[in-house]
Amino acid sequence: MRKEFLPFAKPYISERAIEDVADSLRSGWITTGPKAQRFEKAFSEYVGSPYCLAVNSATAGLHLALKAFDIGPDDEVITTPMTFVATVNAIIFTGATPVLADIDPVTLNIDPNNVEKAITSRTKAIIPVHFAGRPCDMEALEEIARKHDLIIIEDAAHALGAAQNGKTIGSPRGQKHAVVFSFHPTKNITCGEGGMVCTANEDAAEKISVLRQHGMSKGAWNRYAVTGTPHYDVLMPGYKYNMLDIQAAIGYDQLMHLKEFNDRRQKIVSTYRHHLGDLGALTLPPECSSTETHSWHIFTPLVKPEILGMSRDEFMAELRRRNIGTAVHYQALHLFSYYGKTYGWKRGDFPNAEFVGDRILSLPLFPAMTDKDVQDVIEAVKDICTAGGTR
Repeated sequence: MRKEFLPFAKPYISERAIEDVADSLRSGWITTGPKAQRFEKAFSEYVGSPYCLAVNSATAGLHLALKAFDIGPDDEVITTPMTFVATVNAIIFTGATPVLADIDPVTLNIDPNNVEKAITSRTKAIIPVHFAGRPCDMEALEEIARKHDLIIIEDAAHALGAAQNGKTIGSPRGQKHAVVFSFHPTKNITCGEGGMVCTANEDAAEKISVLRQHGMSKGAWNRYAVTGTPHYDVLMPGYKYNMLDIQAAIGYDQLMHLKEFNDRRQKIVSTYRHHLGDLGALTLPPECSSTETHSWHIFTPLVKPEILGMSRDEFMAELRRRNIGTAVHYQALHLFSYYGKTYGWKRGDFPNAEFVGDRILSLPLFPAMTDKDVQDVIEAVKDICTAGGTR
C-alpha cells in the first residue's frame, strides 16, 4: 500500500511559468494586460480561431457566449445531464430555460437523436459537452442546428487538444458558433483559474470583449499605461470576468507544454487499459474511432456493483483507504435538489445519465504521475476487485 496519498489530479507548473508570474509581480502589472493578450494570440494560433477571449473561468465564458448571441428569457437551451453544474447555471444566469437531452450510453456524450426530440419553438441553442475529452458527434449536431436555425456553444472544458475529422476542437464552425475552454487546476492546462471563448463571429467577439470588463469600451484595460487614455465609454452593463496577467503568464507556458501533457495522459490511459481491461467488475471508457483524438482530461470507468459486490462509493472508499484519490464526474445533474425542484426533473427522466452517474468514478490521471504512481493505482484497483472474487 502507498504511504503517501495520490490525488486524482495535480497540476504541473514549470519554473519558467513561475518566473513569468514573478516578472508580472515585479513589474506591477498584475491585472489584465499584455500577457493576457499574448496568451489569447497563442491560443488563437493553436486552435485556429480568429477570436479568442481570455476570461476568469469557463463558467464566465459560457455565460458571455450565451449573452453574445442574445440568449435570454423566453429562450430554451438544450444541454446534457452528464456535466458539471456550471453548464446549466450559465444558461440560468441569462434567464433562459435549460432543457436536458439524455446521453449516449457508450460515449457518455449528448445523443443527437435526443437533442432533436427536445427541440421546441423556444429552442435557441445547444450546448454539447465533450465529456472527458471525447468529441461529441458534431456533424450530427451541426446538421440539427442548421435545420432548426440554432446556435451551438461547445462546452470544451475537458477537450483542449481533442479533434474530430481533422478539425481541432475550438476551430470555427460558422457564425452561430462558439467554444469555451477551462483552465481550472484539474484541466489539461491551467491558469489556476481561467477560461477562453473562441469564435469566428466578430460581433460576438466584440460583445464578449466589452462584457467581460464592466461593459467598458475596448482598450480600457490599458488606461493606466503610458500609451493609454484615462477616458473610456461604458457601452452596456457588463461583468467582472477578465483574466489577470498573472494567470495568463501561467496559461501561456502551459499551452507550450500541451502536447507533452496530453501525450503523457494518453500513455497513462493506455497502461490502465492494458492492466485493467480484463477486470469483470469495471467497464472502461471505450476507444475512440480513428477519426477522433481524445484529450483524456479524465479516465472514467464504470463500476459494476452486481459483480464487484459493493457500490461505487464503497469502491472509492476502499481506494482512499489505500491512499488512492478518486472523484465523481458526474452525478446526473437533474438529481440535484435545486434543479429537481425548479424544473420538475426526477429520477427516471434521463435513464442513461442516471445509470452512468450511479457507477462512474475518475481514477488519477495527470501528467506528473510517475510510472510508480500508475502502478500503485492499478495494484489497488486489482486488489479490491480480486478481494471481491471478480478478477
